Amino acid sequence: MKYGADNFYKSNAVTVERVSFKNQFNMEVVGNLFIPKDVAQNTQYPVIIVGHPMGATKEQGANLYATKMAEQGFVTLSIDLSFWGESAGEPRHTVSPDIYTEDFSAAVDYLRSLPLVDANNIGIIGICGSGSFAISAAKIDPRIKAIATVSMYDMGAANRNALNHSLTPEQRQQIITQAAQQRDVEFLGGKTQYTGGTVHELTENSNAIEREFYDFYRTARGEFTPKSASPQTTTHPTLSSNVKFMNFYPFNDIETISPRPMLFIAGENAHSIEFSQDAYQRAAEPKELYIVPSAEHVDLYDRTDLIPFEKLMLFFKTALK
Repeated sequence: MKYGADNFYKSNAVTVERVSFKNQFNMEVVGNLFIPKDVAQNTQYPVIIVGHPMGATKEQGANLYATKMAEQGFVTLSIDLSFWGESAGEPRHTVSPDIYTEDFSAAVDYLRSLPLVDANNIGIIGICGSGSFAISAAKIDPRIKAIATVSMYDMGAANRNALNHSLTPEQRQQIITQAAQQRDVEFLGGKTQYTGGTVHELTENSNAIEREFYDFYRTARGEFTPKSASPQTTTHPTLSSNVKFMNFYPFNDIETISPRPMLFIAGENAHSIEFSQDAYQRAAEPKELYIVPSAEHVDLYDRTDLIPFEKLMLFFKTALK
């Protein structure tokens, strides 16, 4: 387990409330609302929505960020994306980038209805895959005033091309064919199959990325199994739906988010750094790419000695006035 990991951090300076609301697909989205204990009555506060890594739940990374930012005076909301954690959606662990994107705008709907929220100052922190969903939402929702991503994965490019464009066209077609065949199986009542996600055991052949994710999702460091899942399915999307990511292009038209500010945070040694670099290159000003020295991808989920919370605080205090 990595030094400094504190995924399940709790704060005596913050109150936490389980909340729920409906998205435009009439699906219940569940979240945790974090409020600083020293809030003043008849005062409205800027808000930050926090999205969890793809395949995770709000208890894995998002709650930590929401707690830390609430300590800095923001009202924060961590959410479970539809089909994951406590949020609605069947079959469980279905991939639907459009609905994931909608969940962030639905969170904005909900927050703007709260008396203590400054409706004109709402931002997002998207961790890993949620970074790409947050960008997708911001492109069509001007109520989102500032966007920060951490260890971002472009879930579209990651599935179309794999890391460093290592997936061949033939391999891509094989994946698409396999998913289509699985649709036939499930239509006839066959068993749901899952794909991707984190390995459940390490072997001498396990690569560095598998070991990195295992150290978070399969150990006490970050392991969490919601009631809607089992240890065997946690982090794994359904095989038949995962190809929907191949139609997901979150960075197309990213420049239209300007003049709302964007901050891309990535670890110096992160295997995923290519996605933050790509987004930064395409985005228009104001934008910043902030590289965390010596950090890997998963380090920025929960290693409080490496996560640049002060950078995030300054970014949002400037952007959300």
